[in-house]
Amino acid sequence: MSEIIKDENCLFCKIIEGSIPSTKVYEDDTMLAFRDINPVAPVHILMLPKNHIASANDITDENSSVISHIFVTASKIAKKLGISEDGYRIVNNCGENGGQTVKHLHFHLIGGKKLSIDMG
Repeated sequence: MSEIIKDENCLFCKIIEGSIPSTKVYEDDTMLAFRDINPVAPVHILMLPKNHIASANDITDENSSVISHIFVTASKIAKKLGISEDGYRIVNNCGENGGQTVKHLHFHLIGGKKLSIDMG
């Protein structure tokens, strides 16, 4: 594997390198998935690329394959956690008005209960 691109001031980069602990549910050379410390549902997993990509605005032709990998893996994680049959939501917050609080591209895998259809 090539060297991971990171931002030394990024919370998620520190979690990826292991200097901040997390409850991992999945990890490979490309991505990490771990339990959110402030869950909004019984299952709330954060899925992120190991390479630092600040937001969805920074997805390019060169780094876009990681996004498809995350989505393929999301369905496997949902199955492993027992929420694939009843359904789940995958959310990305982009920018301040979109609710992004950590400037490292990540997706929320949320399920384990009936979710509201209100997205705003």
